[in-house]
Amino acid sequence: MSLDPVTLSVIQAGLQQVCDEMDLSFSRAAFSPVIAEANDRSDGIYAAEDGALIAQGAGGLPVFVGTMQDSTRQLIERIDAGITPAPQPGDIYIVNDPYLGGTHLMDVRFAMPFYRDGELYCWLSNTGHWPDTGGAVPGGFSASATAVEQEGLRLPPVRLFKQGEMDSEIYAIICSNIRVADQRIGDVKAQAAALLVGEARLNELMDRYGDDTVTEAIAELRRRAAIQMRAFIADIPEGSYPATAWIDSDGVVNEPLKIALTVTRKGDALSFDFTGSSAPCAGPMNSVRATTLSAVYLAMRHIFPEVPMSAGAFEPLEVTGIEGTFLDAHYPRPVSGCAAEVSQRIAEAVFAALVAPLPDRVTAAPAGTSGNFALGGHDPTRGRDFVMYQISGGGYGGNADHDGLSNGCSTIGISKAPPVEIMEQAFPVLYHRYALHEGSGGAGFHRGGFGLDYEVELRRGEARASFVMDHGRRGPQGVLGGGDGAVNRVTVWRDGVAYTPPHLSKDQDIPLHPGDRVHVRTPGGGGYGDPFTRPAEAVLYDVEMGRYTPEQAATLFGVAIKGSPPVIDDAETERLRGG
Repeated sequence: MSLDPVTLSVIQAGLQQVCDEMDLSFSRAAFSPVIAEANDRSDGIYAAEDGALIAQGAGGLPVFVGTMQDSTRQLIERIDAGITPAPQPGDIYIVNDPYLGGTHLMDVRFAMPFYRDGELYCWLSNTGHWPDTGGAVPGGFSASATAVEQEGLRLPPVRLFKQGEMDSEIYAIICSNIRVADQRIGDVKAQAAALLVGEARLNELMDRYGDDTVTEAIAELRRRAAIQMRAFIADIPEGSYPATAWIDSDGVVNEPLKIALTVTRKGDALSFDFTGSSAPCAGPMNSVRATTLSAVYLAMRHIFPEVPMSAGAFEPLEVTGIEGTFLDAHYPRPVSGCAAEVSQRIAEAVFAALVAPLPDRVTAAPAGTSGNFALGGHDPTRGRDFVMYQISGGGYGGNADHDGLSNGCSTIGISKAPPVEIMEQAFPVLYHRYALHEGSGGAGFHRGGFGLDYEVELRRGEARASFVMDHGRRGPQGVLGGGDGAVNRVTVWRDGVAYTPPHLSKDQDIPLHPGDRVHVRTPGGGGYGDPFTRPAEAVLYDVEMGRYTPEQAATLFGVAIKGSPPVIDDAETERLRGG
């Protein structure tokens, strides 16, 4: 290698900074709270030859690592085959087709060719979660969809911007098929502007160090990422490690879906065999191949965060056995739950498999749901329709070093719930409660973190509520003797009467009127290790902080606390609250 280590490190940081600036520009310019506040987006740089990941923003969703890589590759293949028009400088492609390297339809991807001296050098790409892309229900999360057309508008790769100018006809088609279409222009321009920022910053980097030097650095970084991943894999004893994770239901058939996984280390490679997982399902909890692979990659990213974000890190990882299962969805299977829910359960299965051989690195299961709650309706005061999309945090799993984080972001990324103040300002809602889901952390030597407990009221107009969540039937898995975290709970109060969805945390088109409320309690993380070995002072502190009741301390941790006050459980609380 002709590059010295210092120059290599500087270029690596420079590529990362290009992506970070794209992320920041995207969020700051976006209109929708789900992007501007929740940061449900990602930006990256991808190879011109095969779409391989070169760099991604540190603040982007890890689940988009694999999907944008696959989406860029498929775009390149379609261009080479003459299916999609070849690019010109200033072109920006738009695509949200889940079967072409995507997730669900609301995750809309832009891709822009980057040129040096008139030659295509690489691709700049980003993904942003649009609050609505049409379909049967506001927000796109149709819990009972049986075909992808019911979930929204599906776009193959088309040039939304041609030589720097937006194609008004394509944009008109998009706007004619989505709700609150007049508000989308802010997100579209923000998404395109982020790529232009990346173009300017990447040009500056290459002007400074030279094209040949940067090209050599990119190749070396990819090679080293593969070496680093293989070195970490060597810490896993050779052998096979099975695990199982469950999804409550697909939203249509009220039966659990099984993720069967066997992780095998042989030599310096890991294989992830999903043979035995459930068949494709009727409802929207199918996962497309790109999302399934990306879920495995992000799980390994959690376990070995030292490995740089590069296509080289994925080379020692092989995924097999997904053909014929719900983890390899094909048209027209509905897929709205794939990225936000199924991918997290895939990661949970990876954690459950590898915690025994890597107990100091792998955690118990996190909350494992994004808590997708969409509310769409009409605001009479403002005289316009609205679509509100709420994601929720949950508890992280306990680990060898400490208790799990409470109300952390989802397994798939750094997206956070938008601030209550922003939501109340933007939509006709009022939050009556926004607190920790006390008692939800799984018991363990290191307990799981606590989920979120929030309650929101519709203040005016009429609206329809839809949910695509999970872990309502089984809580996140505890490990090494630890207890499971608490389950996800959804209650809708309509005219003072409580309604619980038959699928527990999946439902759609629930009509709401002013004064009606939605109460959500997200899961806590699983516990790590024998809870009866947890220090008594740690249990006492949790009780004093209101995290567990004295009765829970005695039952879950074997710690008796004198003077236990009377306890009103969740069911009694709901009964009293309802009058």
